[in-house]
Amino acid sequence: MSLAKDFKEFAVKGNVVDLAVGVIIGAAFGKIVSSFVADVIMPPLGLLTSGVDLKQLGWTLRPAIDKAPAVVLNYGTFLQNVFDFFLVAVAIFAMVQLIARLKREEKVAAPPAEPPKQELLLEQILVAIKAQQK
Repeated sequence: MSLAKDFKEFAVKGNVVDLAVGVIIGAAFGKIVSSFVADVIMPPLGLLTSGVDLKQLGWTLRPAIDKAPAVVLNYGTFLQNVFDFFLVAVAIFAMVQLIARLKREEKVAAPPAEPPKQELLLEQILVAIKAQQK
């Protein structure tokens, strides 16, 4: 097989296309959740913490000398990213729980399907065999 034909088979498989769609939707959803965290959740939290911006926290290991910049351990940025991750994880968990609940309600609302005719026939045969054995 040629390389182009192999690639075409790989690229048009359902799993690859599904994965691509999932990645694209995931990236878009990630932007929504990041905006929710940064623009909706963080401002009230900033008020509660007296305006402390975690990103500004750092420890200067060496001050700036002449043209050499200062060496700073920016632990505040790390803490902010951990906090953002936590909030994003909570938002995604809540969304997954909501979807699962909606699916459960959908299953409960749907009437049970009738068993196939073959299954009904097999049940009748089983009842007849049990009746003959008595």
